[in-house]
Amino acid sequence: MGLSSPIRVLLVDDSAVMRRLLMGVFETEADIEIVGTANNGRMALERLEALKPDIMVLDVEMPVLDGLGTLKELRPHWPRLPVIMFSSLTEKGAAATLDALALGATDYVTKPSHVSNREEAEAVVRVQLVPLIRSWGAISRTRRDGAVPSRNAAPLAPTSTEVVQPPIQLKPPREAIPPKAVVIGSSTGGPNALSELIPILPGGLQVPIFIVQHMPPLFTKLLAERLDQRSSLSVVEAQPGMTARAGQVYVAPGGVHLVVRSRAGEVIVDSDDGPPENSVKPSVDVLFRSAVEVWGGALLGVVLTGMGQDGLLGARKIVSAGGRVVVQDEATSVVWGMPGAIAKENIATEVLPLQEIGLAITRYVGQPVLGRHS
Repeated sequence: MGLSSPIRVLLVDDSAVMRRLLMGVFETEADIEIVGTANNGRMALERLEALKPDIMVLDVEMPVLDGLGTLKELRPHWPRLPVIMFSSLTEKGAAATLDALALGATDYVTKPSHVSNREEAEAVVRVQLVPLIRSWGAISRTRRDGAVPSRNAAPLAPTSTEVVQPPIQLKPPREAIPPKAVVIGSSTGGPNALSELIPILPGGLQVPIFIVQHMPPLFTKLLAERLDQRSSLSVVEAQPGMTARAGQVYVAPGGVHLVVRSRAGEVIVDSDDGPPENSVKPSVDVLFRSAVEVWGGALLGVVLTGMGQDGLLGARKIVSAGGRVVVQDEATSVVWGMPGAIAKENIATEVLPLQEIGLAITRYVGQPVLGRHS
């Protein structure tokens, strides 16, 4: 099937109103075709073989078989099929979506909320869901001979015909002062990457860590809580007025930019409600830029898996100030957009597999001191 043919979508949602809304939007998109609908996961699984969709849009809460149950049964037999979770913007929906990502969902988008009419709801779908369908549709078709990676998938083992490339080190590590802070950016595939990276960092790390993960409100709070439960470091969702402390991890809240400011000899966590940058809010670039204003070159930037190139401009500023930037390699990234943009510009200090980035952070920061909340 060529890329010129419409992207085939299987829509799975128990709400007839929501199915009609999505079908109304997709019918106006020439490159997207609804090849089937289902009101529960069992029905969807039974129709997969006949419909052969390029993408599944999957609701979380459904009768008979919900989204999580559907993923558990689907992945062993359909590892290549991209699945976009379509969840409600509630704490329950956010928790279920994070569980779905851990079970192999590829991506997610939240259902329209706080809208007053159908037109506003359709506009939300056009902005949030349609671009994801196009992106994953193109990716799934170009990867038809291999599994489409999900946000939680381990890197695929190379076949006997593949040449395994060693980690790229674009620039030798410079002799420089140890960083006074670590700033991390991630997007598609980021929740899983962070759940692997943050728990292996040693307690008592002598610098604060700031994370921008492209996620909506509520999702970031739950992400921070889950990371905190698994980590030696203390992880919180950042709130304005917090004092940046060593050994503390601050996750940017969804819907606002995370920034740091110097005030009376301390570094204060703050938020910025300015417009989106790179079409996202929070933005990695905004965090990186504010961190350079506070710490100059005494900074380590880390960019993990994600679509787009948010973080590229901020990485340039870190490197220009004398700091270092480490990015995730292509083999372990779900999408090598954000880290790839930095690597291709040859401004990364190192390009490493995800499993080696934690060791790199510890190496650059220096020997940690004992204690979780030091």
